[in-house]
Amino acid sequence: MKGIILAGGSGTRLYPITKSVSKQILPLYDKPMVYYPLSVLMLSGIREVLVISTPRDINLFKELLGDGSFLGMRIEYAVQDKPRGLADAFIVGEKFIAGDSVSLILGDNVFYGQSFTSTLKRASEKIAKDGGAVIFGYYVKDPTAYGVVEFSKDGRVLGIEEKPSKPKSNYAVPGLYFYDASVVEKAKAVKPSARGEIEITDLNNSYLASGSLNVELLGRGMAWLDTGTYDGLLEASNFIATIQKRQGMYVSCIEEIAFSNGWISKDDLLKLAAGYKTSYGEYLRYIAEQRG
Repeated sequence: MKGIILAGGSGTRLYPITKSVSKQILPLYDKPMVYYPLSVLMLSGIREVLVISTPRDINLFKELLGDGSFLGMRIEYAVQDKPRGLADAFIVGEKFIAGDSVSLILGDNVFYGQSFTSTLKRASEKIAKDGGAVIFGYYVKDPTAYGVVEFSKDGRVLGIEEKPSKPKSNYAVPGLYFYDASVVEKAKAVKPSARGEIEITDLNNSYLASGSLNVELLGRGMAWLDTGTYDGLLEASNFIATIQKRQGMYVSCIEEIAFSNGWISKDDLLKLAAGYKTSYGEYLRYIAEQRG
């Protein structure tokens, strides 16, 4: 399975701080925001990742992540010249996907919770075994700003509505999706919405219509953090800081995950640690010595 991080958009809700830099490059406490979705793909066992961004911002991601070899990964890049909907990522990334299954995560989505790694691997394994699509449902108080899953009384998925004024459930669909190899052709078949975009909700409904959409509910122990507002950015950063200071373990440390996955060696991790004259580098040294 391959992975795509969609890190486009103009970030107008965060102006002026995003007038000259991608939202997904902004810091969440001690890491660039893009580290968090990248870590999700890595925890899923994905080593080949495509980062899609704007013509203005794509070089920032290249400078930050390079070719991914420092993580034992392969990272490629593509440009989405204007917003054409989330499902357009599969059309932009068709050559990269090359007939494989793929996971898409939005560059501003942050997840944290117990057993999340097993949830991700279960989704990946289900796609490998059965095909189809796996998406997630997360309970929110006000789901009107999201795609919303409608369920029958016996728990079957009936449909997904995009930003409904009268939601039929409180389960929003976060920006994390797993698809089989048919996703590219299905995305191409989606007709643009009234706003001229290829909607991810319509793509998911096409899987639902063929009986191959699976929705896994994320429980109360999971955090899905909003980073779309000033307060959301601050609260997410404070959340990460609190977890790390209380537990002494870092959240979404991509070097640690690469090491734990066996993609880089202890010597590799120590070399990376030497490049940071901060507590981040100290943490990498600690991980190398404790687990090496």
